Amino acid sequence: MLFPLTVVVLAGAVALLAIAGWYAARTRLVDDRLLLVAAVVELGVLVQAAVALAHLGSVPGDDAETATFAAYAITLPFLPPVAVFLALKEKTRWSMGVVAVAAFAVAVMTARLQQIWNLHG
Repeated sequence: MLFPLTVVVLAGAVALLAIAGWYAARTRLVDDRLLLVAAVVELGVLVQAAVALAHLGSVPGDDAETATFAAYAITLPFLPPVAVFLALKEKTRWSMGVVAVAAFAVAVMTARLQQIWNLHG
């Protein structure tokens, strides 16, 4: 795993969480700023998934940790686009809640990927 990429993805996810939370509090809908931050997070997650899956064989340890590592790496790229799609379709303040929860999940799963990598990599 690339630690600087992990930091960028975490920062982007926290920024997306903050923007979505702010929009939910103000009852605002999706705009270009939110889409741009979500796209940056998605790009970082895609690169991170490619790097993680390329180095999957070099993750020593038990099979459970390797399976968790692979599952997180494969699942992460689906979270931002699905959340943004739902936010575009659902025109309520709760759509921003969905984006905020997805951003939080991206941050937690990215941190866990880095933790597994540091423990066994």
